[in-house]
Amino acid sequence: MCANYSDASCPGVYWPQSSARCPMSELKKQVCFALYSASNAVMRAYRPLLDKLDLTYTQYLVMLSLWARDEVSLKEIGQETGLDAGTLTPIVKRLESKGWLTRTVSHEDERQKCIRLTEAGRQLQQGVKECCLADNLRNQVDLADAELAELKRLCDRVAAQLGR
Repeated sequence: MCANYSDASCPGVYWPQSSARCPMSELKKQVCFALYSASNAVMRAYRPLLDKLDLTYTQYLVMLSLWARDEVSLKEIGQETGLDAGTLTPIVKRLESKGWLTRTVSHEDERQKCIRLTEAGRQLQQGVKECCLADNLRNQVDLADAELAELKRLCDRVAAQLGR
């Protein structure tokens, strides 16, 4: 047990201010665990829909970034998605092997790769729209639009404050 917390002071612990630790039974009260669990649940909900399109969730994030702004550097995609180069490079290579994008040397800086959608990559966006990923998720969770907007705002705030 955690001797430094009484039952009254420990039930809502999210980020303890002291170095004392709550017992493992407190796991479900931790914000980090709630975020982790929710993130996993969302990815599990998306997986069957993305499988139909032959996309993983991280590949989907890269494609979303490119559909919003085509002809960008690998670095820009990394900044947009929060994926580091070690993670991003194999994803981009895999998407290129599927014929959805191309990688060429940048004309402005030969050290950079320019990532461009192919016609097949642009057409894939229509398949994603037809799957209605966001609508599918919205139908699975009982949250009002305002609650979903607040949830996104809070997640963005946490990510920004923790350095993403």
